[in-house]
Amino acid sequence: MENFPVINLENLNGEERKAILEKIKDACENWGFFELVNHGIPHELLDTVERLTKEHYKKCMEQRFKEVVACKGLEGVQAEVKDMDWESTFFLRHLPESNISEIPDLSEEYRWAMKEFAERLEKLAEELLDMLCENLGLEKGYLKKAFCGSQGPSFGTKVANYPACPKPELVKGLRAHTDAGGIILLLQDDKVCGLQLLKDGHWVDVPPMRHSIVVNLGDQLEVITNGKYKSVEHRVIAQTDGTRMSVASFYNPGSDAVIYPAPALLEGKAEEIDRVYPKFVFEDYMKLYATLKFQAKEPRFQAIKAVNSY
Repeated sequence: MENFPVINLENLNGEERKAILEKIKDACENWGFFELVNHGIPHELLDTVERLTKEHYKKCMEQRFKEVVACKGLEGVQAEVKDMDWESTFFLRHLPESNISEIPDLSEEYRWAMKEFAERLEKLAEELLDMLCENLGLEKGYLKKAFCGSQGPSFGTKVANYPACPKPELVKGLRAHTDAGGIILLLQDDKVCGLQLLKDGHWVDVPPMRHSIVVNLGDQLEVITNGKYKSVEHRVIAQTDGTRMSVASFYNPGSDAVIYPAPALLEGKAEEIDRVYPKFVFEDYMKLYATLKFQAKEPRFQAIKAVNSY
């Protein structure tokens, strides 16, 4: 098995640009995941987000999680749990309109750090989308434009902690799935591992690495690229020691954005009937995904194809 792709963006605008783009192209075509270093987000900001996320969990969420576990009798579970994840989460919305000021229990320092972090990630996501355009032979800005509904793209963050689990063989931190959206940028714990992706029938660890950003592609990019790039199944394995932090930010199409394969990538097959991937409104796909998240993506594509009116 080849090594998980780690890509250094330090000389992206210099003489190494072509080589860096080639590495990103290979990662998108063969992995659906890659890890970025020297991505331009200050290490001090990453350290602050990590520190405040862990402090917030300890102060505001740890006891709540323990109560849920006790209530559901999960500590003494003897059989595999298939309808629940061993995680403690909350969600932040950044675009089209931020809700950070409305989330309870966040310190002002944490609100500021997450707002600053989101702005940096939004910029990085859009830079990455343009790199994908360049690699795909699409005009610059095509993917961002494809994501824009009437109010622009949507962008939000899932903040998760995966506490130590007494029976990791019976319950997943997060069950296997592909991501529904566009491009996902993850700041993960650099000490406690657990994230895995499925490659060639084998589960592969995504290595924890200090100050890196892990990138993966969602279902919408698979559709727009007509399958040239694919979303990849991944999961989180619960651990017996340590709490794993995960701050995953999802740069997605706007709710009313219409998603379909880029005509330039259809290889001359302009007729709708020739398309493997459907044309649909992103919000409709998300409604379907909400009920089928932990199932294979192909039936989702077929189901949305059957119900859409395009």
